[in-house]
Amino acid sequence: MFRLFAITALLSLAAWGQNDRGTLTGTIADPAGAVIATAPIEIRNVDNGAVYQTTSSETGNYTLPQLPAGTYEMTVTVPGFKKYVRQNIGVQVAQTLRIDIGLEVGSATESVTVSEAVTLLKTESGELSHLVTGKTLEDLPILGTGAQNSSTWGVRNTYSLTQLIPGTLFNSNTNIRVNGAVSNTQTIAIEGQDATDRFLAFSTVMTQPSADAVQEVAVQTSNFAAEFGQVGGGYFNMTMKSGTNQYHGTAYNYY
Repeated sequence: MFRLFAITALLSLAAWGQNDRGTLTGTIADPAGAVIATAPIEIRNVDNGAVYQTTSSETGNYTLPQLPAGTYEMTVTVPGFKKYVRQNIGVQVAQTLRIDIGLEVGSATESVTVSEAVTLLKTESGELSHLVTGKTLEDLPILGTGAQNSSTWGVRNTYSLTQLIPGTLFNSNTNIRVNGAVSNTQTIAIEGQDATDRFLAFSTVMTQPSADAVQEVAVQTSNFAAEFGQVGGGYFNMTMKSGTNQYHGTAYNYY
């Protein structure tokens, strides 16, 4: 009995908010505004070809949860309507993106393709977050090297991205402060798994993943969901680069 209790207690620690995925949701309707039920929906990751499928409900609503961060293309094919294709859908970590789809009457051999980027306006939650991509880290002079610019060992510090977030303070190897909260009360998650040093809080600022391995970091600063309730000053959710269908790699040198 004691063993069962101990195992349950340990598992409960891992049950804290862990979310390295995003969600797509919306409504499918015809030109008159009437909802379309059981419409097949397919979304494809343009980088690795992974495909996810679902159908709209009886009320015309659809939800695609647990999507890895990345760029997607959505396709909706319903008899009696033109094929609908939506490109450049950027799914971010811990974000819910709403895309309402209006189908046009026509043949399935015809198609309507929307290539514009999805609006960044958030309508599904009141949380405040900021997304910093790995490319931004590379393009802006915030990484630095050397004892005074980055870390004692001259390693480029990924958490220097904090300098791009309003209302924050970052001192390399010392502390991170978000919205006036106590220093180093942030939570660091890598691929949804808690990577915060709860014993020596400041050490988290010193031990960071390689800047070349980071795809993007979503920094939630306020009004985030209850699943992130253990956060004191900011939730740093890191997504690492993964395989694609193209050869890729990075290299850097400072002299």
